[in-house]
Amino acid sequence: MLIDAHHHLWQYSSSQYGWISEQMQVLRRDFLAADLHEVAQAVGVDGFVSVQARQSLAETEALLEIARQDPLVLGVVGWVPLAAEDLCDQLDRLCQSPWLKAVRHVVQDEPDDRFLLDEAFNRGVAALGRYGLVYDVLIYARQLPAAIEFADLHPAQPLVLDHIAKPTITAEFDHRWETNFRELAKREHVTCKFSGVVTEIRDQTTILSNAGQPEDWSLDQIRRYWEVALEAFTPKRLMFGSDWPVCLLRTPYARWVNTVRELAGSLSPDEQADLFAGNAISAYNLQI
Repeated sequence: MLIDAHHHLWQYSSSQYGWISEQMQVLRRDFLAADLHEVAQAVGVDGFVSVQARQSLAETEALLEIARQDPLVLGVVGWVPLAAEDLCDQLDRLCQSPWLKAVRHVVQDEPDDRFLLDEAFNRGVAALGRYGLVYDVLIYARQLPAAIEFADLHPAQPLVLDHIAKPTITAEFDHRWETNFRELAKREHVTCKFSGVVTEIRDQTTILSNAGQPEDWSLDQIRRYWEVALEAFTPKRLMFGSDWPVCLLRTPYARWVNTVRELAGSLSPDEQADLFAGNAISAYNLQI
C-alpha cells in the first residue's frame, strides 16, 4: 500500500496564491482531483492526505468537500484561525466532517522565528486535543529551537513535522539542522514527513520555468538527510509524502516516489509498510 501523506489541491488564482511566483510557472494552474487521479494511476497511490496551501477557511471547506466526494482523499490537514476567540465555534462546525484530521499554520512565513510560542496561538493549539485533531508543524530549520519548546508545551498533542523542517541543502551539510532535528525527534508525540526535500536544494538551479524536469539533483545530495531523519524518528515515526504539486519545481512525482523507495530499500518489509502507509494511517487516524 502507498499513501501520500502530503499533497495540495487548488484552483489557481494569482491573488489567492501569491506565494506562487512568476518563476514557478509549472504551479500557476489548477491542480484538482482529476489531476490527483492521474498521479495515483501512474504511480500506484492508494490514498492521499490533502494539506492546506493558503490560510483560508474557504479552502479548508473546499478540501473537505473534495474528500467527501472522492475516496482517494483519505483526510485533510486544514487551516483554522488558531488565535481567534471563535476558534471553537469554527472547529465545532468543521469537525462535523470526519475527513478533517489535522490543522496547520504557515509558521515558516512568520517574521518572528519564535512565533510558535505566541500565547494566543498556543491557546488554540491546546484546544485541538478535545477534537482529536493533529497539528502539522510547517517550519524552516532555523525555527526548530522554537519548535522544540512548542512540542514541550503540548506533550499530549500529536504533532507532525512537515518536510523534515526544510533544511537548506547545499554542498555543506547543515549540522545545526541535524542537532535541533534530533532533539525534536526525542519527543515521542512528534511524527515526521519525509517530503518537500528536493525543493530545498540550493546549490544548483532551484526553480523550473516550464513543465520540463531536468536532472539537476541526485539522490546522494539528500541521502544524509534521509539517514538522519530515519535514525532520529525511526521507521515507526517517519512517513512518506510528496508535496505534490510543489515538488514539480524540482522533480516529477514518479521520480520522487522511486527515490524514497530506493532510500528505504534496506528497511524490512514491515518497516517499509509503516513508512509508506502505516504511519500515516496511525498519525492521522485514516479510515482505509
